[in-house]
Amino acid sequence: MDLVAEPHPDALVIRVKESRIDAAVAIQFKDRMRELTAPGPARVILDLSRVDFIDSSGLGAIVSVMKSLAPAQRLELAALTRDVGKVFRLTRMDSVFAIHDTAPEPGVADAP
Repeated sequence: MDLVAEPHPDALVIRVKESRIDAAVAIQFKDRMRELTAPGPARVILDLSRVDFIDSSGLGAIVSVMKSLAPAQRLELAALTRDVGKVFRLTRMDSVFAIHDTAPEPGVADAP
């Protein structure tokens, strides 16, 4: 699973460089996310701008990552594509996660 972590002053931005988060990659996604978030940044922003498909396994993987974070950490989502945003709305997961319209730009200090 190709994920890129970018530290920002107030958050760790993790960019998903894949077009799908589904059953085929859910375990890899969870494992890689746990590696990247282990140092313990308070805010983790998951940039989903390149993801155009997510299934129930992918959604479950994101929820699992959120639950595995330390108590002082929180997982936020950013830049959901239309179809991915629809999945989060239909499952009411949009009420569980803070969702931002855009992700912080690479090298830019301000987060959404």
